[in-house]
Amino acid sequence: MCLVEVKGNRSLQASCVFPVDNGMEISTNTPKIRKARKANLELILSNHDRSCLTCVRSHNCELQELAVTLGVDELPYEGETIDYPLDTSSPSIVRDPNKCILCRRCVAACRQVQGIGAITAVERGFKTIVAPIFDKDLDEVNCVNCGQCIIACPVGALREKDDIDKVWDAIGNPDLHVIVQTAPAVRVALGEEFGMPIGTRVTGKMVAALRRLGFDKVFDTDFGADLTIMEEGTELLNRLKQGGKLPMITSCSPGWIKYCEHNYPDFLDNLSTCKSPHEMVGAIIKSYYAEKNNIDPKNIFVVSVMPCTAKKFEAERPELAATGYQDVDAVLTTRELARMIKQANVDFVDLEDEAFDPIFGDSTGAAVIFGATGGVMEAALRTVYEVVTGTTLENIDIKEARGLEGIKELEVDLGDITVKAAIAHGTANAKTLLDQIRRGEKEYHFIEIMGCPGGCITGGGQPIVPAQERMDKDIRALRASAIYDEDKSMDIRKSHENPSVQKLYEEYLGEPNSELAHSLLHTHYTVRSKY
Repeated sequence: MCLVEVKGNRSLQASCVFPVDNGMEISTNTPKIRKARKANLELILSNHDRSCLTCVRSHNCELQELAVTLGVDELPYEGETIDYPLDTSSPSIVRDPNKCILCRRCVAACRQVQGIGAITAVERGFKTIVAPIFDKDLDEVNCVNCGQCIIACPVGALREKDDIDKVWDAIGNPDLHVIVQTAPAVRVALGEEFGMPIGTRVTGKMVAALRRLGFDKVFDTDFGADLTIMEEGTELLNRLKQGGKLPMITSCSPGWIKYCEHNYPDFLDNLSTCKSPHEMVGAIIKSYYAEKNNIDPKNIFVVSVMPCTAKKFEAERPELAATGYQDVDAVLTTRELARMIKQANVDFVDLEDEAFDPIFGDSTGAAVIFGATGGVMEAALRTVYEVVTGTTLENIDIKEARGLEGIKELEVDLGDITVKAAIAHGTANAKTLLDQIRRGEKEYHFIEIMGCPGGCITGGGQPIVPAQERMDKDIRALRASAIYDEDKSMDIRKSHENPSVQKLYEEYLGEPNSELAHSLLHTHYTVRSKY
C-alpha cells in the first residue's frame, strides 16, 4: 500500500524501505500507483475472511477503510483459503489467523516494544502464519496478555476474549447482586468510542451509562487504589525499617507480574504482596460489603471495567479468592463496555453526569493518577512522605514521577532516609531496569513498573486508534493529561485522607497490613516457564 514512483526507476518502490537521497523526485498519486495499490488490496482481500458485519473491528478496520478509499467495489480474484482454527486458549486474547493480513505489526509490538516475542511469522509462502512457535497456543508460551498486539493489529485477527454475554446474563439473573467497578484510565478513553476527542474525561457519563445497563451498584476502582497506597505504603515502610527485601516493586499491573514470573523469578520476593486495586475492591465487596448488607458472597457478582486485557487472566488466578470465591467474576475492557452501551441503545454523549455509589465510589486524586505511568509512585510518595515526616507535603504534584521517558529516577528525602526510586513502563523497559539491578549497576528502594507503554492509559483494552491518527497525535500524552486534570479537580488528593478508606480500617480491617488486611488484600506469585 505504501508504493511510490521514483523518477529513474522503472518499478514502483515501497516508501517505507526505499533509501532517501538528495534530488530524488517522488510521485505518490499517479494512475500507475493507484492501479497497483488497488490490485494489491484486491489480492489481500481474495483470501481474507470477509465476515465484516460480524467482526469486532467493523467500522474501525484499516483494511475496510482502504477498500473504500481505493474504490474496491468488487473482487476480481477468488483466492485459495486455509481454514485455521481459532486460538482461544488464552483467558485474555483470541487469535484468528483467518483474518490476519501478515502485516506483522503485532510481531513488532510484542518483540520490539514489549521485548517478549511470544508470536512470530512461522511457515513459508502461502502457508505463512503469525503464531507462537512450534504450533503452540498462546497460553503455552510466555505471552503476558498485555494486549499490545491487539492495539497494533489493523484488522480483527487479534481481539480480547469477550465477556459481554456473561455480564448480561449476570445482570439478568434476579438471584445475583451485580456490582461494577471502573479503573481510572477508562474514564479518559471511553468517550473516544462515541466520537469524542482523545483524552475527554467522561467520568459522570460513564457512571450514568453503567446504571442504565442495570448494575445494582456502581463503584470506583479508585477506592481500591487508595486502599493499595495504604497497604503498599505501609509494606514499604516496614521493609525499610525491618530490613525487608529491597527494592520493593509495585504489583498493580498483571501483565508485568506475569512477565516477572516468566522471566525474572529471582525478583518475585521483591514484588509487593498487595493485590491490584480492582482485586482489593472485589475482596472487600465479598467480605465487608457482604456482611454490612447481609448478602451471601456467592450471590455477589463483581464486574471490573478495565483498560487492560491482562486483568482477564488476573481475575482467574486461584490465588485471588480471599473469601472462597473469586474476588472478581468478570472483566470487561473499555471497548467491551462501549459495545454494551451501544447494545443497550444508550445515548452516551447526551447523558447527564452522575456520581459513584458510596462508600466504594469515594476516592482521591492520588487514586486516579494510577492510570498513568509514574502515578502509583507519585500517589505512594504523597502518603509515605506525610506518614514518615509528620509534616504536610505542600507541593503534591511530584513532576519527577511524570512524563513518558522509558525509565525515570527520583530521590525523596524522608528525614532519616533518602528513598531512591525508579519508574519503568512497558516490559522492554522493565527488562532494562531489572538487568541493571542484577548487574549491580543500580540500587533502589522502591520501583514502579507498568506492563504497557504509557501505563494503563494505553492498555490493551483501550479504544483502538487508527495508525494514521497515532502518527499525528501523542495518545499517551493526551490521555495522561486528562488523568492529571481529574486529579487536580478532586477535593482530596492524598490516599490516607480518604474518609471512606479510614472508615473501612476503623470498622473492619483495623490497620494497614493487619492480619485481616493481609488475608483479604495481599497475595503471592508463581514461577512460570520462560518459554
